Amino acid sequence: MSSPAPRRPPLMPLDEALQRVLAQVKPLPLQELVDTFEADGRVLAEDVISRLQVPPQDNSAMDGYAVRVADVAASGMVLPVTQRIAAGHAGGPLVPGSAARIFTGAPIPAGADAVVMQEDTEVVDEGARVRINAVPASGQWVRAAGEDVLRGAVILQRGERLKAASIGLAAGIGLDQLQVSARPRVAVFSTGDELVMPGEIPPEQMKPGAIYNSNRFFLRALLRRFGCVVTDLGIVPDQRDATLAALQGAADGHDLILTSGGVSVGEEDHVKPAVETLGALDLWQIGMKPGKPFAYGHVRRSEASAGQTHFVGLPGNPVSSFVTFLLLVRPLLLKLQGATELGVPAIAMRADFDWLKPDKRREFLRARRNDQGGLDLFPNQSSGVLTSAHWADGLIDHPAGATIAKGDIVRFISMGEF
Repeated sequence: MSSPAPRRPPLMPLDEALQRVLAQVKPLPLQELVDTFEADGRVLAEDVISRLQVPPQDNSAMDGYAVRVADVAASGMVLPVTQRIAAGHAGGPLVPGSAARIFTGAPIPAGADAVVMQEDTEVVDEGARVRINAVPASGQWVRAAGEDVLRGAVILQRGERLKAASIGLAAGIGLDQLQVSARPRVAVFSTGDELVMPGEIPPEQMKPGAIYNSNRFFLRALLRRFGCVVTDLGIVPDQRDATLAALQGAADGHDLILTSGGVSVGEEDHVKPAVETLGALDLWQIGMKPGKPFAYGHVRRSEASAGQTHFVGLPGNPVSSFVTFLLLVRPLLLKLQGATELGVPAIAMRADFDWLKPDKRREFLRARRNDQGGLDLFPNQSSGVLTSAHWADGLIDHPAGATIAKGDIVRFISMGEF
């Protein structure tokens, strides 16, 4: 009588897998000073404190006329124009009972407390006087000094991942350089004798079973988008010695080794035993679809370099590799850079489709917003159909064991949030 097959361990929840990975990651200690022009996407290594207020003084939000509210008691008042103030130039104090021609961004003259936009005025005597056709309120069309930034305020915080507006804000207080965390150094390679590089063999000469290595291209692009310095080690043959050599060579000089494929337990999957020989590996079956097989561990560096390098093995199927990168590798890379915001927000949106085949795993469905304010679903959700990731503008985070009926509210994560 044969013994029963060993029970497989339960699938690990995605959130638990992410917590386990992040618990092993410490921010890199190195920092660098970069030109503010080049800081987009980098993570701040220190708070940015303003040494001035923005705007530095009250200024006009409109082209028009600076006046004293007390001088315009009724519509139709005619005032002499005593000065002209352009942006970048300071005028003199406003004479009581007069108006100053003023342009957007120009400093408000002392004594004036409102701006009347030129559409509410009429030029009289070829500009020597002006008729005010709307009674202004105090502070109208005046940008107050410091309304954007106060002197001494922390305008950007350590751990922020800089956006276009962030670097504009830094430039607005006079900073031409910013202190940021060092870029993670990532070695990436693919495994599989079936992989072929585009350009090496034309489609009509492809052997049966061969496929073009699409994962290598989008993984390199994603790594660069998240601020990494990438070393591409190409395609490693399905051989134990070759895999050991690639891992050992990549450990020194890198913070992370990222592979795609070869982390299962088949006879031709050499990554798992190779990592275990050179360090340690946890191979997890994660309760998510796509992307169940996922490996995390480390590879020891040489004695000269000391320490260890993080290792992540992604599934070979392209959509599985793409989605697990976004959900598990992206937070790892951001934590290496000292980022404080690692998660991505989901918004509630209406499903304009039916999904009547629930899975036991938590699903990340490729979907796209439509003109009616709802979500459309890509018809083929297979983990091998990379077209779905290209077509989609987000992922529906769908709980295990549940169906979706048209009109249901679902959790949608925009690709832009990643």
